[in-house]
Amino acid sequence: MTPIISVSRLCKTYSDGHVALKSIDLDIMPGEILALLGPNGAGKTTLISIICGIVRATSGSVTVGGHDIVSGYRSTRSLIGLVPQELTLGAFDRVRNTVSFSRGMFGKKPDPDYVDKILDNLSLLDKKDAEVRLLSGGMKRRVLIAKALSHEPRILFLDEPTAGVDVELRQDMWQIIRRMREDGVTIILTTHYIEEAEEIADRVGVINNGELLVVDEKLELMRKLGKKELHIELREPASGIPASLAKYGLTASPDGRVLTYTYDIRSESTGITGLLKDLKSAGLTMRDLNTAQTSLEDIFVDLVRKKP
Repeated sequence: MTPIISVSRLCKTYSDGHVALKSIDLDIMPGEILALLGPNGAGKTTLISIICGIVRATSGSVTVGGHDIVSGYRSTRSLIGLVPQELTLGAFDRVRNTVSFSRGMFGKKPDPDYVDKILDNLSLLDKKDAEVRLLSGGMKRRVLIAKALSHEPRILFLDEPTAGVDVELRQDMWQIIRRMREDGVTIILTTHYIEEAEEIADRVGVINNGELLVVDEKLELMRKLGKKELHIELREPASGIPASLAKYGLTASPDGRVLTYTYDIRSESTGITGLLKDLKSAGLTMRDLNTAQTSLEDIFVDLVRKKP
């Protein structure tokens, strides 16, 4: 399958010398949801802004739908919808009018039925005649999405789509994003919410200090970079970890009743068999066992810490 977006050796250095992006390579496939994770200032918004034609790259190239973003700007921009992080809306604009206006800005013929369909999909149809200033923050963000979809783009960029939105509305937004993907829209979102990427993304990319540290399918990323914890519940609390078990790097709960062993799931030998044998030899009796998988948040934190 041919990527709908292809980024090659992309670099961006601002006039003050700040290096925002360092040789980014990234292919985004049609119909996928890609989540870009990274701390503030990592380069997420700069990357999006370059692809959307808002910021000019220092070097490297980007194609969208087979068109270069510089020489084929009109073609690439027509394929892209962008929902910025800031709520940039006219306070006295009416919902349906502002969405229709955005459609016209791309040279599209008026299509009230299509506009109403977008509003209906975003649960905004009953607000179509309302002034934007009267809407809640969550509703205003939906209006931004409607404006971005007004010209029927194949790609949608969402920069922090659920920032400032409560938990219930955030889950509603996740459902909206899934429906857009079902309609064939390729979605790239930046987010600070790890659970957002874990919930809705097909692939996850981690950016820090302008470098793309990793990009992979969510489950594959967790398999390759994740670790597992074995929790050993003892029949009697341990007063300390015996010296004979020191090589396993065990940690004990405050009450001494649970020992935790962390192991790499990619390793040929997990060491569990030897641990359980040595546990018995040390005079510790096991009551129960359970395991826990490293979360995407743990992987993200570990990657960012390793590469300053």
